[in-house]
Order: sequence, then C-alpha cells, then structure tokens
Amino acid sequence: MKLNLLSCDAQRPDRRAIAKCIVEISSNVSASLSNELTDILLEGDAVDIEMEDKNSGSALRALRKLSIDYEIVE
Repeated sequence: MKLNLLSCDAQRPDRRAIAKCIVEISSNVSASLSNELTDILLEGDAVDIEMEDKNSGSALRALRKLSIDYEIVE
C-alpha cells in the first residue's frame, strides 16, 4: 500500500517520533532516509512511502496520533 504523507499539524512536532514511525511502518526506508523524509514533511512538502499491508491499521493510527495528515494512494 502506498501512502502520501501530506503534512504534520502538531504545534510542536516530535521529529524523532515521526522518523521512528516512518521506519516502523514503511517497507523500505532506512533510519537516515527516514530523518530526511521527516525534515521534508515538516518543511511542508508531501512524502510518499510504501507500507506493508499487514500492519496498516496500527500504522495509520500511529500517523494520526502524531498529527500527520495522509492519503492512501493504493
């Protein structure tokens, strides 16, 4: 399943928690790439990630908890 992470609406976003969440839910993102994607997301640009289908429910809950807006592409 592909996700498009659109924005983060948290007043004080936790960069470390967002990066960790991206690593945990994505199927092919390393820790260093996750940090770069987090910076891009927090600057206001959308980020595409590939997610494993088996953990989609908990992954989407984790994104909502971090105030990350997303859309499901596939």
